[in-house]
Amino acid sequence: MALFRKKRGTTETMKKGAKLITVADPQSPVSEQFRTVRTNINFMAVDHDIKTLAFTSANVSEGKSTVTANVAITYAQSGVKTLLIDGDLRRPTLHSTFNVRNNRGLTTVLTSESKEINLEDIIEESGIENLSILTSGPIPPNPAELIGSHRMRTFIDLVKTHYDLVIIDLAPVLEVSDTQELASHLDGVVLVVRQAKTQKPAIKRAVDMLKFAKVRILGYVMNDISSENAGYGYGYGYGYGYGYGYGYGETSNKKSLLSRFKK
Repeated sequence: MALFRKKRGTTETMKKGAKLITVADPQSPVSEQFRTVRTNINFMAVDHDIKTLAFTSANVSEGKSTVTANVAITYAQSGVKTLLIDGDLRRPTLHSTFNVRNNRGLTTVLTSESKEINLEDIIEESGIENLSILTSGPIPPNPAELIGSHRMRTFIDLVKTHYDLVIIDLAPVLEVSDTQELASHLDGVVLVVRQAKTQKPAIKRAVDMLKFAKVRILGYVMNDISSENAGYGYGYGYGYGYGYGYGYGETSNKKSLLSRFKK
């Protein structure tokens, strides 16, 4: 069924937004796999509450924004009051995904000199029950300074008191330096990898950088998993992405996922 397929390394998601299969067809096998990702993240919260969660990738065009948006929707659909933030200030997609204006957003907050923030002025309803969104706002000349700033951490501390879960779409780890800076202050991070695109050395380097920053890595999500029968799928792995995690789902193959990520 070739859902979500696009040309490698394009800006299609930036222009048209991520495909929200969890809204368009919530009973599909792909939507079920997004719910599986949510379930496994919840398993990781047994001994450590997860109130702030981020998704990132090693490089661009590996599907992180699509995975982030759809996982956020599954949380909202399960009754969790969720805030989805576009923290990729270089290649933002959230405004395109939900067809809203991007004249104000996260950068508005981070560049404001005001000591008080009215959340109603910047956070928008997504049209999906329990899901609010905060777009990136205008692309700034200094995204690294903004994302890694004390004001950003203070803002995250503020919004997590108003929501059950805050999910952030962060820029790729190997593309920028600010991702691991913010990620180290969050409760967990999931690495998104793409079959036949993300290379093992890139995954290892991304994980090493996150571990060096003392980021709590919850696991990896492998997308664009091809199979002879279905054409598209998702896998989820515990551990550090390039290690000995496992993937599963209707269109994934456990053995192939294991062999692909073993050192």
